[in-house]
Amino acid sequence: MSHTVAGEAAEELLALREENRQLKEGIVAHARIDQAMGVLIALGGITPDDAWDVLREVSMNTNTQLRMVAAALVAQPVGGALSEDVREALESALAEHRRPSMSTSASPQRVRRPT
Repeated sequence: MSHTVAGEAAEELLALREENRQLKEGIVAHARIDQAMGVLIALGGITPDDAWDVLREVSMNTNTQLRMVAAALVAQPVGGALSEDVREALESALAEHRRPSMSTSASPQRVRRPT
């Protein structure tokens, strides 16, 4: 009987470790998504809700996980490169979500092409 209890405890420990790993990954992904939204808000001149929509649209239009789009966008200003399809989808989605009242002097920066 003690062997069964030990086996169940070991299984529960493995399950808890896996859940812990997934939660840690989720926290990192959530932070990266928040950072990417900040980039879009600052450079795209859009609202937080629109930034979320842009990330979601780029993810769907490029068949790329949203967290991967966010990671690429956050890495891009420090030397990372966006793939051509992500860059094009991002520029298109930003154009759709920009407010028409934005003045040209405050126009957002264009997403930098990879070199």
